[in-house]
Amino acid sequence: MFFFLFFVSPLKMTYYSSINNLNNNCLFLCRDSSQTLKAQTSGNNQKDNMEESEKRVVTHGVRCFSKIKMFLLALTWAYVSKSLSGIYMNSMLTQIERQFNIPTSIVGLINGSFEIGNLLLIIFVSYFGTKLHRPIMIGVGCAVMGLGCFLMSLPHFLMGRYEYETTISSASNSSSDSFLCVENRTQILKPTQNPTECVQEVKSLMWIYVMVGNIIRGMGETPIMPLGISYIEDFAKSENSPLYIGILETGRIIGPLFGLLLGSFFARIYVDTGSVNTDELTITPTDTRWVGAWWIGFLICAGVNILTSVPFFFFPKALPKKGLEDNGDVTKTGKEEKEREKTKEEKHGITKDFLPFMKSLSCNAIYMLFILISVLQFNAFIDSFTFMPKYLEQQYGKSTAEIVFLIGLYNLPPICLGYLVSGFIMKKFKITVKKAAYIAFCLSLAEYLLSFCNFLITCDNFPVAGLTTSYDGVQQPPYVENKVLADCNTGCSCLTKTWDPVCGDNGIAYMSACLAGCEKSAGTGINMVFQNCSCIHSSGNSSAVLGLCKKGPDCAITLQYYLILSLFGCFIYSLAAIPGYMVLLRCIKSEEKSLGIGLHAFCTRIFAGIPAPIYFGTLIDRTCLHWGTLKCGEPGACRMYDINSFRRIYLGLPVALRGSSYLPALFILILMRKAQLPGEIDSSETVLAEMKHTEKKNMGVHESPEAENDGELKTKL
Repeated sequence: MFFFLFFVSPLKMTYYSSINNLNNNCLFLCRDSSQTLKAQTSGNNQKDNMEESEKRVVTHGVRCFSKIKMFLLALTWAYVSKSLSGIYMNSMLTQIERQFNIPTSIVGLINGSFEIGNLLLIIFVSYFGTKLHRPIMIGVGCAVMGLGCFLMSLPHFLMGRYEYETTISSASNSSSDSFLCVENRTQILKPTQNPTECVQEVKSLMWIYVMVGNIIRGMGETPIMPLGISYIEDFAKSENSPLYIGILETGRIIGPLFGLLLGSFFARIYVDTGSVNTDELTITPTDTRWVGAWWIGFLICAGVNILTSVPFFFFPKALPKKGLEDNGDVTKTGKEEKEREKTKEEKHGITKDFLPFMKSLSCNAIYMLFILISVLQFNAFIDSFTFMPKYLEQQYGKSTAEIVFLIGLYNLPPICLGYLVSGFIMKKFKITVKKAAYIAFCLSLAEYLLSFCNFLITCDNFPVAGLTTSYDGVQQPPYVENKVLADCNTGCSCLTKTWDPVCGDNGIAYMSACLAGCEKSAGTGINMVFQNCSCIHSSGNSSAVLGLCKKGPDCAITLQYYLILSLFGCFIYSLAAIPGYMVLLRCIKSEEKSLGIGLHAFCTRIFAGIPAPIYFGTLIDRTCLHWGTLKCGEPGACRMYDINSFRRIYLGLPVALRGSSYLPALFILILMRKAQLPGEIDSSETVLAEMKHTEKKNMGVHESPEAENDGELKTKL
């Protein structure tokens, strides 16, 4: 990106100097051409020079923003900021689920609320945005995204401290045994039955703030992509569009890279850091009850989005078409462009061509099939990406911080490299739209076939007595209520729904120290050790420590295989992304491009972005083995899943969705063999020829031969 800062500066100085030389030469020729008009010409030239100098003084502050590459730089940073907040939101979904004790289906609703906000404005912004000042609308959108991110962090300041589910009091020490196994006693620990606390807990719906903030963030993101891409498509060379879009897509990957680093960092910090003594905590970042400082990252995202909005308020409404500014008078081209826009608005109005454009797009078979493919692919992609941290946590036994960092390390760099390589190849070899369609299809199909290897890279469930294994260490079917208790703990009067796991030295975890039959404890905080545990049959001293047992080294090696496979898959898929997107841009007419992009985004959001995380989260909830318990005994967030069922849903559903998308893709390849696409004739040379023809026609009708000769002289100069 910094390349453009050094490249635009000398180009801008050369452009200004050429304009000054042109004016000086014209003045010199005019003085020698006619003596009789010398005084009048001199007066006119002085007046013109004064007006021109005044305009130069007024517009000196904004001319540095009047280049397409500077707009590309600002838009790339907008892509970085919007994707930064988006990926940070996805990486913190697990933390939000635990903070508010909500099921995965509600988490999917919160995630889909971004698409709801986007959906409210996408069609209107995409169409009417071209009639208005596009850069200013993009700037306003970035500021609104910042407001949404700030609103998402508010619940932390409005609600009390996070209280995780535990049987151990913070004041517990080695002499306190209320949470241990004691024969023939009444239950001391019971879920809170205070009606006042229950009412307060039911009414505590702070997650709605997060959802509303995400809706506002979606509304702010609306104008960035359709208006930004249409602005570049209108004022950049056609052969440069694939490279520019590749740069934008790279920005959309750089943002997630920083977002995942932020997520990994703040997931390690306790949510109430600074207000609680972390030495007294009995949970670690690997525990499913741990909540990181998710709210700090949203404050950072809010500031970045607001700062990103500033440059867009200085860009002009229109730029000279790239490639035409060196072949004629820039001022004349700008005037003709304004006159053309004014004539078009007077002829059609601002809304009369909306329905014809919609009808034309609906009758475009290639465009409609492309939307169908996008909906199916987006369903699969959103399902996989939204719940990837949760899946990898449960599958490989890692903390959220570790998983988020590994996702950023292995997935984002190959995607970024693939976008750049794909855009460069499209520009270097001038690949046609039809060839691009074949390239996109073959690469996407290759990555799809490669993804089947994920079914072979698996790990077993956590060994938890009463859930996935028996107390004798034998694997058993999913959770059965009456198997939580065994002969070794029936006399302990333990709570059967409270989740406070301990790991025995026999390699089996238990839902609590009481259910493990432990009679003594030593130490405090996360260093607490439980001894004399009757349910732990081992050659040692039958002791246990806090937390689930770690999965073996074989599972860590399996995770590396999974990440390496995802690295190759992401690179191949990103190579196919730019050619596929160029098919979308070139299969619609230039005047329908902005509306077409908006309609495409509208359909993918309403049929994929909104419902996908909700129904996928609901399916994931069905694989839960043990739910957390709230104060009033109501179920909270899920603490443990049946990883085998989870894997079949997480991997199987996206495979089915993506597989069904290749049938309409084949129809597109068939239709494109004989079709003449609008984008195939939309090149800079054609536009230049049309502009020259229009200039000659206008001069022939409205100008005298002297004016025509003067225009030719200016053009040569």
